[in-house]
Amino acid sequence: MTLKIAATALCLLLLSGCAARPVTIRAVEHVDLPRFMGDWYVIAHIPSRTERNAHNAIENYALASDGSIATTYRYRNTPDGPLRIMRPKGTVVPDTGNAVWGMQFIWPIRAEYVVSYLAPDYQQTIIGRSALDYAWIMARTPSLPEARYAELLRELADLGYSPDRVRRVPQQWPENADTATGRQ
Repeated sequence: MTLKIAATALCLLLLSGCAARPVTIRAVEHVDLPRFMGDWYVIAHIPSRTERNAHNAIENYALASDGSIATTYRYRNTPDGPLRIMRPKGTVVPDTGNAVWGMQFIWPIRAEYVVSYLAPDYQQTIIGRSALDYAWIMARTPSLPEARYAELLRELADLGYSPDRVRRVPQQWPENADTATGRQ
């Protein structure tokens, strides 16, 4: 992570609070963590400053041996720009059905991360925050049918977000998938 990205992330986290605050946004009842792991394409978001121009954004989760969630967020600021990578560490908040995490970009601050919607087949999810400042609509595929996207926007609005703040994330594939996800 570059110094500029780290400094921006720190500022955002200091302004946005941490997971220790009471969760006021709806969370799903339960997340099967092993099933949730893997790649999620960011279809749309209310972005943080660092990801406001993101293209081909993919979030990957992997369970670590210590029970934390190793997270890798990959994106480009232009379709053919350099790959940018953030690696926050997720920690499940106890007694939340695995639906509320503290996402740590910089020690000791953990930003709230709430699985607010999860399709029964684990193919789409919405991640939100009680502050209603950031949100992510993600899917296992780089695109969704328009009708499904509209349904997820309604879900986001039902959480209290303003849909006019949502930015669609360009997923301009086929880019070499291994290069896009950072795999070698």
